[in-house]
Amino acid sequence: MSMKTPPADRLADDDVPAPDKLGRSVFIAAAAAIGGFLFGYDSAVINGAVIGIQRHFDVSSTQTGTVVATALLGSAAGAAVAGRLADQLGRLRVMHMAAALFAVSAVGSSLAQSIWDLGAWRVLGGVAIGLSSVIGPTYIAEIAPAAYRGRLASFQQGAIVLGITASQLVNWGIAKGAGGRSENSLGLLDAWQWMLLAAVVPAVIYYVLTSRIPESPHYLVARGRTDDARRAVIQVQGAEADPGIRLAEIEHALHNAHKPRVRDLLGGPFGLLPIVWAGIGLAVFQQLVGINVIFYYSSILWQSVGIDQSGSLLISLSTSIVNIIGTVVAMMFIDRVGRKPLALIGSAGMAVSLALASWAFSYKTGSGDGISIPDAQGTVALVAAHTFVFFFAVSWGVILWVMVGEMFPFRIRAAAMSVATAFNWIANWAVTESFPQMADWNLSVTYACYAVFALLSGVFVLKVVSETKGRQLEDAAAV
Repeated sequence: MSMKTPPADRLADDDVPAPDKLGRSVFIAAAAAIGGFLFGYDSAVINGAVIGIQRHFDVSSTQTGTVVATALLGSAAGAAVAGRLADQLGRLRVMHMAAALFAVSAVGSSLAQSIWDLGAWRVLGGVAIGLSSVIGPTYIAEIAPAAYRGRLASFQQGAIVLGITASQLVNWGIAKGAGGRSENSLGLLDAWQWMLLAAVVPAVIYYVLTSRIPESPHYLVARGRTDDARRAVIQVQGAEADPGIRLAEIEHALHNAHKPRVRDLLGGPFGLLPIVWAGIGLAVFQQLVGINVIFYYSSILWQSVGIDQSGSLLISLSTSIVNIIGTVVAMMFIDRVGRKPLALIGSAGMAVSLALASWAFSYKTGSGDGISIPDAQGTVALVAAHTFVFFFAVSWGVILWVMVGEMFPFRIRAAAMSVATAFNWIANWAVTESFPQMADWNLSVTYACYAVFALLSGVFVLKVVSETKGRQLEDAAAV
């Protein structure tokens, strides 16, 4: 991916924009971050619909898990091509492409005629997720005033967790309207179909709002469209701004940029540079703790221990709210406490929470519609699930993406981030694909495995990962 931003030390970080300029930047960044909202929404909406899907198509847990996981393969593909498409077509066209794919996938998924038809539409939605996961942060970094780049860049992560929460709220509301069950009819469609179809609304909003923001000046300068780039800078900074300095910075950065390649990552005792392995380890451990089981399967999870479908959807909503709270706390403390200490706190908290959940789930009894769990263990499981999500959100949910953006030297940063992101999607797919079968086999042991991975993630950070707090991006070394 060849999209670049000027080095931080070439920007006037002390040049704080006037309120009207900041207001324009906030609107532009927020419009671009709606892609992150759709990322979170489309990823998590399947959670409420999965029981309805399973019963409508009369499929097994294994087939259901495969269909849920197929979206992640599309996400990996979308992320892999997003950079090249953005350089060839422009940042805004890729956003519009993602919005269209989100809408088409929502309609197709809601009207699917078979489980594999649904899987194909989910792959298409996954491609949109992959595109938006790359293009949003890139665009925001390129247009944001230097003094506010960090806070505006956090819009993407904030939008993702808001999208997850919104999907759970919509799922719960639709299910309530259908008598508390996603397989029940609600007008012309079943409740689970309305859940999937609802993503059309934010997709249309995303398309409309991104049609009102300027193209990235970086893309325009790279394509030789200097006059258009000048107008874009003025649109962001205001009519009184002199775009010459900003355009000169962009031209200098593009002229001196090194286009990273995967072969630049090679070296060291195991094929790749040690710093690259560190990034891959962070990306994989973030998923192996099982966080997306909560967001993709929590309705199945809670029903598997005797909670009714309406109650399980309400629990999914509450954990999503905890996710938002944890993300806000992480944004407040990540620059104060540091990346590594916060990651270690998160690993310890997740390990304890997951171990408690494993213990509680070991008391599950019965089968079919007669499954139950004692009240005391049920309470422990609920509290453990919420504390697990909080400890993840306050640490690994944000820290991974901050650290992989800071830890790699500039000459390999884009390529190394692409590799780490690819491993993150692969690990996400593996956990999502395997959970239904593992849960059917032994839910308690499954959560014990996630607890072990949480513990190992802390050991990995302690032994392998270096602190990046306060480090200039140019100071990172491939060691």
